[in-house]
Amino acid sequence: MSELVTGEAVALELRPARLPSRALAMLLDLIVVMVVYIGVTIAVVAASASLDDAAQVALTIAVFLLVLVGGPIAVETLSHGRSLGKLAVGLRVVRDDGGPIRFRHALVRGAIGVVEILLTFGVVACIASLVSARGRRLGDVFAGTLVVRERIPVAPSGFVPPPPPWLAGRFSELDLSAVPDGLWLAIRQYLTRMHQLDPQVGWAMAERLASDLATRTGAPAPRDVPPGAYLAAVVQERQARESRQAFGSATAGAGPSPAVGIGPGAGAQGAHAYPGARPSALSSPRPLSNPPLSEESSVRPRPTVPPEGKPASGFVPPA
Repeated sequence: MSELVTGEAVALELRPARLPSRALAMLLDLIVVMVVYIGVTIAVVAASASLDDAAQVALTIAVFLLVLVGGPIAVETLSHGRSLGKLAVGLRVVRDDGGPIRFRHALVRGAIGVVEILLTFGVVACIASLVSARGRRLGDVFAGTLVVRERIPVAPSGFVPPPPPWLAGRFSELDLSAVPDGLWLAIRQYLTRMHQLDPQVGWAMAERLASDLATRTGAPAPRDVPPGAYLAAVVQERQARESRQAFGSATAGAGPSPAVGIGPGAGAQGAHAYPGARPSALSSPRPLSNPPLSEESSVRPRPTVPPEGKPASGFVPPA
């Protein structure tokens, strides 16, 4: 990621395009331009067959400048930095401050591109792009532009394993208001990738994250709980609080939300998911505080009483 600062002092994090993607976009653009250039040249030669040699040379130079130089400049100006090749690869040319380019930027890039791309077969552009920290060629340096990626591949979101059933509701009294978002993100990334780590490295990371989380909450981490299971239980408690806050007071009195994934075999899953978990504790999960719902009450939604002066909307929040 490259941090750019706009004229309004706003920092933008953009991902500069590297040489492989830029070379592919440039190759696609050159193929399109050469096809158009060959077609226009054939038409001009056929139309100017009766002219003398000087006129034919002048027309050939004019076609070269208009198609191979003026064409890319016009396309980048009208499309605000997205030619056909860049559109296919997912790139865009922007200014150094992150804004869209204008005619003068496209003109400088196109004029210098004749030397570093067409006349040298792209050798100068490749060397300049490899040397530059942000992958810029000479045309970008002189024009004050940058080629960035518009489509950033999104990695599939990992599944956060649920904590063991015997930890459900155990951390309902923790104060999570002082935990920063960066620490939550680090905990979620650890939980989704803990099975890909070396056991010793994963255990050390879990202990460090658990220590940071305990420092933020003001309550020490329990010694009888593995650090990975402790992190998963606290994350689940945060999700339960956010769900209750999102649905309002209708679900506030419903009690703590059950652990995700509790069911047949959930205890075994929790035992194998977190190293150091106690088999004895897993075999005797904590009883639920609320009695199980009957078949009729679990199927039929309970009517809600609307506040005074407000008509019933018919919406029943999920239990």
